[in-house]
Amino acid sequence: MSDALLTLAAWLSPSYPVGAFSYSHGFETAIADGAIRDAATLEGWVADTLEHGAGRTDAILLVHAFRAPGDEDLADLARALAPSAERLMETEAQGAAFAATTAAAWGPPMAPAPYPVAVGRAASAHGLPLGDTAALYLHAFAANLVSAGVRLIPLGQTAGQGIVARLGPLVRAVAAEAVAAPLDDIGSALILGDIAAMRHETQAVRLFRS
Repeated sequence: MSDALLTLAAWLSPSYPVGAFSYSHGFETAIADGAIRDAATLEGWVADTLEHGAGRTDAILLVHAFRAPGDEDLADLARALAPSAERLMETEAQGAAFAATTAAAWGPPMAPAPYPVAVGRAASAHGLPLGDTAALYLHAFAANLVSAGVRLIPLGQTAGQGIVARLGPLVRAVAAEAVAAPLDDIGSALILGDIAAMRHETQAVRLFRS
């Protein structure tokens, strides 16, 4: 395995201290409502989020941040695209934690930025392969959503890993599309997911921050 892939494995590991485990991306509300209730519905929501929601959007932002790491407009765009206060907090808090940890452990100094922008900038600074960075970012994103579902539905760990395995081809396809996509192609069509994220802000009982 190359040093570049080892670096990406470290940065996008569940153990990297960005607090990903504390965010459900609105899935907690969808589970409370019964829209996500088993392995099949969880897989469908994660797949739609990757292909039509924040997964694809984040991947395109990451790619353009990699190619233009000094473009502050990308960070502003990432903030503007967050559809709810909690989703904005999610991307900004994870991005700030990623930037601080990466600067301290790997260098060079990094300014806080929304999560996909921060990852794209860091990968560019370290000369990491863009396609692998996008794919592993999306894999980590999907795996974290599955983990939230495993804990909340609840669902067995083996069933959860089966979902992650089946999503592999979609992760690769969305990453490849993002690498070739102009910034104007960015956008989301995950209306129910965005509404769930908004409603989570007033959910009475919740375990996750988003």
